[in-house]
Amino acid sequence: MTTDAAARPPLDETRLVGNPALPPDLEVELHATLGSTNARAAERAREGAAEGLVVAADHQTGGRGRLDRTWETPEGTSLTFSLLLRPTVPAASWPWLPLMTGYAVAKALRAGGVEAGVKWPNDVLVGDRKLAGILVERIETPQGPAAVVGVGINVGMAAEELPVPEATSLQVEQGEAADRTDLLVEVLSGVREAYDAWQAGGELGAQRLAESYAEACVTVGQQVRVELPGGETLEGTAVGIDAEGRLQVQPAAGSGGGEQVRAVGAGDVRHVRPASS
Repeated sequence: MTTDAAARPPLDETRLVGNPALPPDLEVELHATLGSTNARAAERAREGAAEGLVVAADHQTGGRGRLDRTWETPEGTSLTFSLLLRPTVPAASWPWLPLMTGYAVAKALRAGGVEAGVKWPNDVLVGDRKLAGILVERIETPQGPAAVVGVGINVGMAAEELPVPEATSLQVEQGEAADRTDLLVEVLSGVREAYDAWQAGGELGAQRLAESYAEACVTVGQQVRVELPGGETLEGTAVGIDAEGRLQVQPAAGSGGGEQVRAVGAGDVRHVRPASS
């Protein structure tokens, strides 16, 4: 399998500037190498950057996931970017941002022939292996609170380059790596479309997003073990997603959780795993 630099071209800035397939209010700031696109986007947000700024890195050296887990991939093999948003919806709705983003990313990947689904709250899977992750951070700025939406997609890694056995890449799944520039355009367009619909749709839009997400969510219907802060563990069946984006779990008999369905938020959960793992 070829893994030389020629097979891993850099992101093409000339195809990003003024690209008619991108929403016109998106401004892409491209870096050859960057520690963290989220950190750079947060810095720009505090400087007053407008909604729609996209910070993309051809190679990210200090990526982070939830709970400050580190994430690094070989040069030229991943698509990593952060989108700056300034939502006007109530703060109580902000927990939907990572779910909405994951849904939009999975939808864009499915349009390209990848059988992608979403794992609550912030992963995109193919089967039971992770293809992409999302990290959303709230940033306080002089212009008001902002959201930095970070996305990392495994694109061109060969099987032996994957960081853990539970990961996968587009190259592994499709036999070849996607063009990262084209993929960036497709994913950004999908995320922005979903965001605009969510912002403008009111209660009906939120309901449609919840229904669409639940349908695409591979966690729903699974037997899960939820590890909560403080050492508490909740085992049961994931039965749905509520209006606030929380995972609804029906506790298993004898688990100590009682029989009533329990809703857990992403900020309260350390891990959600199949109960058998």
